[in-house]
Amino acid sequence: MTRGGSGVGFRSKLALARATGSLSRRSGRGGGTTLPGRLLLRMAPDAVERLGSELDRCAIVSATNGKTTTAGMIAAALRAAGREPVHNRAGSNMNWGVATALLEQPGSEGLFEVDEAWLPQMVDQLEPDLVVLANLFRDQLDRYGELERLADEWATMVERRAGKTRFVLNADDPLVADLGRDRELRRREGVVYFGIEDGSQALPELQHAHDAKHCRRCGSPYTYERAFVGHLGHYECPNCEADRPLPDVAATEIELRGMDGSRAAIRTPAGPAELELPLPGLYNVYNALAAIATALQLGVELERVVIALHEIESAFGRVETIAVAGVPVSIMLIKNPAGANEVLRTLKLEAARETGADGAGLDLWIALNDGIADGRDVSWIWDADFELLCGSVRRVFCSGTRAPEIALRLKYAGIDPGALEVEPSIERSLDRAVSLPAGRLFALPTYTALLELRTLLSARGLAPEYWR
Repeated sequence: MTRGGSGVGFRSKLALARATGSLSRRSGRGGGTTLPGRLLLRMAPDAVERLGSELDRCAIVSATNGKTTTAGMIAAALRAAGREPVHNRAGSNMNWGVATALLEQPGSEGLFEVDEAWLPQMVDQLEPDLVVLANLFRDQLDRYGELERLADEWATMVERRAGKTRFVLNADDPLVADLGRDRELRRREGVVYFGIEDGSQALPELQHAHDAKHCRRCGSPYTYERAFVGHLGHYECPNCEADRPLPDVAATEIELRGMDGSRAAIRTPAGPAELELPLPGLYNVYNALAAIATALQLGVELERVVIALHEIESAFGRVETIAVAGVPVSIMLIKNPAGANEVLRTLKLEAARETGADGAGLDLWIALNDGIADGRDVSWIWDADFELLCGSVRRVFCSGTRAPEIALRLKYAGIDPGALEVEPSIERSLDRAVSLPAGRLFALPTYTALLELRTLLSARGLAPEYWR
């Protein structure tokens, strides 16, 4: 019998939770990724630990930005190797989402994306063989608090798992890279780093949304040679040895191609590789590097990983394109300054490619909500560099519960007020946006606005239910 055991009572609870999930999905009301797990955890609070103990292998991915895409990339690499992981692929990344995946998917290998704040608890319950920590950015201060608090909690978790769990860490994030400096971890080969080496992709200057400014070890300000995404870059501490570690897996030459994706030359311990990635933006290069480093640690051949990433499809709400009334709508989630800035950089590049001789720019639909899952405080929009859009847009449709606020932010960013339309209703605003003559529409929703949008598109038969 496995460590968790089963027992007649526990099996009955599993059956009831599965039946509830099935009924929820058949009702078409959503909740299929959370309701079964919530019910199961209410009946059996130790369900994640008991079900997780039956896995032969387990990996966890956590980050502020990109964990859904990174986990999807790792899952694709595993499938390319003939391994189908138990995976919370719809992005429900708190304990009930993990419980739902364990409840409803058969398999001996687990791959779970986990919310930053839930990570220590999920690591204790699942006891993973491998943990991927990709980045820490300021996000939802009303729920997470300051970055340093999360970094301290992660550090305590890493210390507890030293010698038991391997870690894949972002060398370019000083908060994350610092977690692997423990000599015991390095001595036991318990840490693998990834990062970007191509200086041509650096930002011209540190962004206003730059977060990690001071060394966690001595408090001195970091000195940056270059930064790529927010505070991710090449840095050193002038007062101690907390400098950027040399990455084991690195992108040495990168070509960004707007919405068409990117190309990158990759250096790995398994040899060099040429990566053709269909997902846009430098942030997705980071996601791919994390996936490559992880897949190699999980025993997948480099060639299989590269092929899988070349064929990767967009994760739910992460640069997926859906036709609405004949108009292609490209959906890109925005939820914090660093992530929004990367979307805006991609759109700036795309505008340079798409803007015609008539000077027309891009059409955007931005939906700003302030639900609990978004963070009640939407002041982060003032730290995002919407000024990048100046001269690149034709119309912007502003929607969501805080539609007037995003319109005001765009006005202060220099967007012509005459180009802005405000309609809080997501359905009415979207219908208005696709009714006007246009090419592609770029949709930038926050998290709960994304769920509303996908529910709307699913109800119209234009997209599958996101919880399936």
